[in-house]
Amino acid sequence: MQNTTQWENRLLDLAGNIHPHPPANPFFSYWAGDASLQTAYRQAEQVTAKHSKSFHLASGLLPEEKRSAVRALYAFCRTVDDIVDELDYKKDQDFELNYWREIVKTASPPEGDLVALAWADTLARYHIPRHYALQLIDGVARDLSETCYQTFDELATYCYGVASTVGLMSMYIVGFKSTEAVPYAIKLGVALQMTNILRDVGEDYRNGRLYLPREELQQFGIAEEDIATGKVTQNWREFMQFQIHRTRHLYKDAAPGIHLLEREGQLAIRAASVFYEGILDVIEKNDYDVFTRRASLSKWGKIARIPALFFK
Repeated sequence: MQNTTQWENRLLDLAGNIHPHPPANPFFSYWAGDASLQTAYRQAEQVTAKHSKSFHLASGLLPEEKRSAVRALYAFCRTVDDIVDELDYKKDQDFELNYWREIVKTASPPEGDLVALAWADTLARYHIPRHYALQLIDGVARDLSETCYQTFDELATYCYGVASTVGLMSMYIVGFKSTEAVPYAIKLGVALQMTNILRDVGEDYRNGRLYLPREELQQFGIAEEDIATGKVTQNWREFMQFQIHRTRHLYKDAAPGIHLLEREGQLAIRAASVFYEGILDVIEKNDYDVFTRRASLSKWGKIARIPALFFK
């Protein structure tokens, strides 16, 4: 691993100590006659298919049980994220977030909550450190109180909470050979979230959020009014070129960590990385217009990238 920066060291501290050796695989399968769990995992699969075509396609490259487990993870993350985005009153938001905190702490979901049932089963069977799930909930909750970030270091901490934690939890499902994979998973999470942020600038601003580091906006001569009008200027192009360049380096720096995962999971993680990095290509093709056009890869654009991954 290359020499770490200050923000990387801080994120490593947040990750904390994990098992010195990868935990054992689950001893039993949810397919072993538990109809309610089968229904719960099918619900998680439907949530994933509806909300993230990229994650659904990439996770389809995993063996069946692990595929179902990472989709349960996604459904948990999506459900928590929707609490902040879709509920209107802070009292309701706090209540729902605390509801999920209790599920994580106890791994005892109420009967009838299918996403919670699938997630609690995955959490327990794959020995996922619960503080990562709690950190994710806290990271999502930051959107209730923080709508902008002054520096990239501050933004990286936010990215850790809402994305790197997902990568760290995914490691336990996919399987990893060494804890040396941790800093790579953290960096990949930051890259993925930065891609989301760059893609969704216009949408986020209309929702009252501006994640782009204010310090860097000022360096490129961009005022908040420029974001509000959504005009693509030369200053904006240069700013986006800088952001995309840094994000691509994050993907590149994170790539060696994929080899530290169990072999049967490497293709899926590499595919997810490549699908998301491809969004940066589309942003460039759209002349950095992220105000009126949402950059995304088509289904065939994703599928076309898969064959080359086998050679890696």
